[in-house]
Order: sequence, then structure tokens, then C-alpha cells
Amino acid sequence: MGELSSEVRALLKSDGELIATIAQDIHTKEILMLAWSTSDSLAQTIATGRATYWSRSRNEIWVKGETSGNLQFVKTIFVDCDGDALVFTVDQIGVACHTGEKTCFHREILLTGIEEK
Repeated sequence: MGELSSEVRALLKSDGELIATIAQDIHTKEILMLAWSTSDSLAQTIATGRATYWSRSRNEIWVKGETSGNLQFVKTIFVDCDGDALVFTVDQIGVACHTGEKTCFHREILLTGIEEK
């Protein structure tokens, strides 16, 4: 589908590693999900504007929403200072989580036993 430009490649820590990728709703700023990218899936995302990730369980590239219809259209891509994590800001169509929840981060761990003085 294409390759990363040398400029983008230079921002990434390593070509052969998985890159943690957060999808964030462009409108609400809500964190939707964490997935994994590779150089190839990132190149495909840039080329198509569709969020494309690496499936560790299936060991293959997958386009978000290709089978579920819950699409992510990527609006911006940010890389962290270490070059080993990405944030895709996306226009989410449908839900992000495979469980049917809007976001994969729908369960909260409460902090208990902490008192403010």
C-alpha cells in the first residue's frame, strides 16, 4: 500500500517494532481505544485516512471497522518524544470497542482509602 516517507520514518524509534497507538475522538477528546501499529499499517493509515492497525492475535494488518462498520477516519497523527507511541485523532463512526461500548475505557478503578488532609 505504500511506504513511510523518510521524514516520518526518522520520527519512529524502530522500523520493526510495534507502536502503541491511542485513538482519540477528535470532537470530544475522549480516549477511545489502544491498538498497535507497524510501519506498514501506519503507511496505510496515512495513505487512506482510515485507521489501520496491527492485530497481535491474528498477526495481520486490520482496518478499523472493515467488518463491524465502526469506522475511524484519521484527522491528525501525533508521535511522542521517544518515537514509540502514536495518537490518532479520529472521527469515530459507531462505537470503538469490540464489546459494543463507545470506548474501550469504560471501566473505572476507584481509588479508595485515600484521604485528603
